[in-house]
Amino acid sequence: MDPTIALIATARAWLVQDPDPETQAQLRGIINGASDGDADALASLHDRFDTRLEFGTAGLRGEISAGSNRMNRVLVSQAAAGLAAYLLEQAASGVTPSVVIGYDGRKNSQIFATDTASIMSGAGVRAVLLPRLLPTPVLAFAVRHLDASAGVMVTASHNPPNDNGYKVYLGDENNGAQIVSPDDKLIASAILAVAADKLVPELPRAAYETAEEDVVRAYIDATASIAHTPRAQVNTVYTALHGVGWDTTRRVLEQAGFDLPTLVDAQIAPDAAFPTVAFPNPEEPGAMDLSYETAREVSAELIIANDPDADRLAVAIPDASEESGYRRLSGNEVGMILGWRAASQAAEAAGNEPLTGTLACSIVSSPALRAVADAYGLDFADTLTGFKWVSRAPGLVFGYEEALGYLVNPGTVRDKDGISAAVALLSLVSDLKSEGLTLSDYLDRFSEKFGHFASGQISIRVSDLSTIALVMTRLRQTPPELIGRIRVDQIDDFRWGLGDLPPSDVLRIRLTDGSRVMVRPSGTEPKLKVYLDTHSSTGTIDERRAAAAAALSELDAGMRALIA
Repeated sequence: MDPTIALIATARAWLVQDPDPETQAQLRGIINGASDGDADALASLHDRFDTRLEFGTAGLRGEISAGSNRMNRVLVSQAAAGLAAYLLEQAASGVTPSVVIGYDGRKNSQIFATDTASIMSGAGVRAVLLPRLLPTPVLAFAVRHLDASAGVMVTASHNPPNDNGYKVYLGDENNGAQIVSPDDKLIASAILAVAADKLVPELPRAAYETAEEDVVRAYIDATASIAHTPRAQVNTVYTALHGVGWDTTRRVLEQAGFDLPTLVDAQIAPDAAFPTVAFPNPEEPGAMDLSYETAREVSAELIIANDPDADRLAVAIPDASEESGYRRLSGNEVGMILGWRAASQAAEAAGNEPLTGTLACSIVSSPALRAVADAYGLDFADTLTGFKWVSRAPGLVFGYEEALGYLVNPGTVRDKDGISAAVALLSLVSDLKSEGLTLSDYLDRFSEKFGHFASGQISIRVSDLSTIALVMTRLRQTPPELIGRIRVDQIDDFRWGLGDLPPSDVLRIRLTDGSRVMVRPSGTEPKLKVYLDTHSSTGTIDERRAAAAAALSELDAGMRALIA
């Protein structure tokens, strides 16, 4: 058959099973255009149907639109049926597997969630839908709290407004952590089998359960309990970045005894259009401008921000040297101080008993957490990027990744949690204030005790993914001897696995001055990412800070030249 005719036939077959009027109309117009010889329409069909949005360890994530390479009701229905088939196959004889499903405030989140619930119920899985739109950490908590076989969260976290996604968690021996291999591959195979053999309208549907508010209250109880009664109240500003974080965060803060923060009113209610930000990610330039403005109005001592599904936390503190009057702390800065807090609390709880447990972070996060673990005699684990790995560290006491993800309560949630992290951070700032100290003072104390750690990142967005592969190949085939004026000591290639870590497309460059560079393609965006880390433990705090900053500047310039 002529390839164009075959492509149009594929698109028509997809159209027949699409239950969404919006994507139906969109695809029908593109098919008509391609049939009439419109080159742009034909190119669009190729983009939508030549490949399929891949189900992997991050589940699914992509633009809401028609086609197998987009997020839509057809793809989600096939994913639900495939996940159900996997759970039924894995279940012990005579045991009915179960799934709990959550959703955020993004476009189509609720309908993707209800499709999932009805299809999984129709397949014979006990399906429980959370009672309303809620943060991702509540879903991660619910998997363990309800002793479910699996969990599904419909969210695209901090992606652009028209994206959505599908995160899968596993219960039982996985303790409610996100899926990893080989489960991701088994689920992907089951989804492809559904797509090949069944049309979406043919998938059986059945009634599903809706969870009671008790599960939300249980999460609030568990999260509020990680903080003691505040020793001082903190003048705080909070933003939800148009996401679902505020209602749950408010209830947690009230129960923990904290005064409620001043709100960035324009960003508090869930809004799938994210109208006040160009990109709903607190790491992006401009995303926290309104919170800075609000903080100046009330002379806030602290700013806390959740991303749209509230699994990440951003923190800003007063800084007179910044034009805005505030400085957002890096994920590494927040991670190392929360890690220090966790280690101190573990030591206090252990008393005279041997201190056990693990601090963990991703391989691209700062080496600072290892320094904390070593100082306290705790184990340390570095993992591949992603909380699906961090959360699985044995004996976990605290884990984090530099992209604003923190796990402060591994006994209840096995995923990053921006709400519990906010409570832990606020509790720390409250304690410091009662002693006449600030978070800035605490960072100086960290630099005094462990040395000063500085980190930076280079992120190169590409239009052609092959560009990233070419850069990685060049670095492997012609390894640099110098980065800037700093000599390379060793290069570790994770391509075939390294130590206990599974294979990953990552390079680690160690330099003779103790600095480190990590290079990897992004797992969720068309970007090449370079992570820079330096350290100085010589001289005063100011001298340590200056030395680490100078090395960081040298690495930044050197790596930009290498990957250009």
